[in-house]
Amino acid sequence: MNHIELFSGCGGLSLGLAKAGFELTFANELSPMAAETFAYNLLNEDLTGLAEQGQKSEKVFWLSSQYADLTNRLRENPFEYPALGKGVTDISSDHQKLNGSLLVGNIIHLNQLLEANPQLLKEIKDGFKSGDIDLVSGGPPCQSFSLAGLRKKDCDKNLLPWEFAKFVGMVEPKLVILENVSGILRPFNEDGVKYYAWFEVAKAFAEQGYIPLCLHVNARLAGVPQNRPRFIMIAIRKDIFSNISHSLNDYETRLLNPCLDLFKNIQAGIAVDIKDYRCYDVNISNDLDLFRNSFLAPLVGDEEVSVKMAIHDLCLTKKSKKSLYVQQLNEKFESVLGKAKSIPNHIPRNNSELVKRRFRVYQVLQKCSQKTRKQVFSILKGEVDHLSNSEWEELKKYKFVSLEGKYIHFNSKESFTSYLKEHPTKKRSQRALDEYQPAPAALSIPDDACHYDSRELRTLTVREMARIQSFPDAFEFRAKVTTGGTMRRSEVPQYTQVGNAVPPLLGVKLGSIISQILKRRAPKSKNR
Repeated sequence: MNHIELFSGCGGLSLGLAKAGFELTFANELSPMAAETFAYNLLNEDLTGLAEQGQKSEKVFWLSSQYADLTNRLRENPFEYPALGKGVTDISSDHQKLNGSLLVGNIIHLNQLLEANPQLLKEIKDGFKSGDIDLVSGGPPCQSFSLAGLRKKDCDKNLLPWEFAKFVGMVEPKLVILENVSGILRPFNEDGVKYYAWFEVAKAFAEQGYIPLCLHVNARLAGVPQNRPRFIMIAIRKDIFSNISHSLNDYETRLLNPCLDLFKNIQAGIAVDIKDYRCYDVNISNDLDLFRNSFLAPLVGDEEVSVKMAIHDLCLTKKSKKSLYVQQLNEKFESVLGKAKSIPNHIPRNNSELVKRRFRVYQVLQKCSQKTRKQVFSILKGEVDHLSNSEWEELKKYKFVSLEGKYIHFNSKESFTSYLKEHPTKKRSQRALDEYQPAPAALSIPDDACHYDSRELRTLTVREMARIQSFPDAFEFRAKVTTGGTMRRSEVPQYTQVGNAVPPLLGVKLGSIISQILKRRAPKSKNR
């Protein structure tokens, strides 16, 4: 099986698909920082090392850059790539060189390249002589769909799923996977009109000749130690759907009938209403039953994994053995990446003593009632200046870190309240992890969460966040560790690469679903 990966990021989904038996035809990624990590792990190329030696990559090609040298390209602002024909390009007439490569650049430029070069498009559709494309997959950037984002219909980033659909329409793979934040399911409300982005995306793929199956899943049900809800669309080319229809059981028929109706109406030019179509949700019991009894079963079949199982052996203050989860995670991907020779990307960030003391407060609050948490945070934010007796009764049994660095109990409500006022913060989302639960969904920057262990008064390292995202230790993140200020608009450092990635274990599950669908085709069928 082969696949093309769009919006590949650092390579989480590609890693999972490789383990599921898919061979990379080529990938496309906008950010040179994320591309450096992808190349290092999945193409076995050290771009920084090549740049230092003044050499060029043999597997990573720029669609259009301001620079000819690799050193400047790795630092280039991806939103300043020149238009096609205006910059330096690595795309030559020898298209076979692109097989198994990473194309760095804007997907709009990629689509323009294919439109202007029919021979290249033909060779891509033929998988560079390996057979037509089985799968195109990817996760378009999600900031404008996220509940934390702009939530605007006409944001430029909302165009990217449609560029994805345009690419699919040209390349005509057998199947498609599109991944996005679950915020895409929430309607935009502009001028009193509701706009359902996920529904519009489904219609766009139906227009291209695909039956779209829309899902609301959670990576924690696929064995990832993170509560990570996601929108997944699996789109099946119409002739492939016809070919596997004989194999559908009753549950799968119930899943796909509304999708087929949408496709037929779109193809016939008949107006469709969201009331006649739906996104199946693992949080709804009847839908969960459909998942469990269909080809979607891999998405819901695993036991939950706690944060402690994922990262406890990485504690800096004491040694402990790797959990069974970590051992199996590393073993699973050995066939793709080899064995980990060390634990890369595990360097703690520096925090002041005041911040460390505040982290201890967060750790205690993780064990307290919601009412107590709310009141303490109100004091930390300067919104109130007192603590009620009932909340004090809950808090006084715990130890906190004194100004001298010792763990102490406070003797009075007044002294503890004064202590809280000495540790103000404006952060609203920061919290301590619950060691017995999967991690929360919002983990993409160092300040999102602090460690659960009282001896580990710190934020998570890149490696710890990678473990929570189900990356094996043999996967090494490249480029700068983090960034800030206006640079966040264009840079994708290691923490962001981890947070934006599709968890590799989820990628394996998705790959197994696609593989199962492909194997259901009648043995004597012909491609269209």
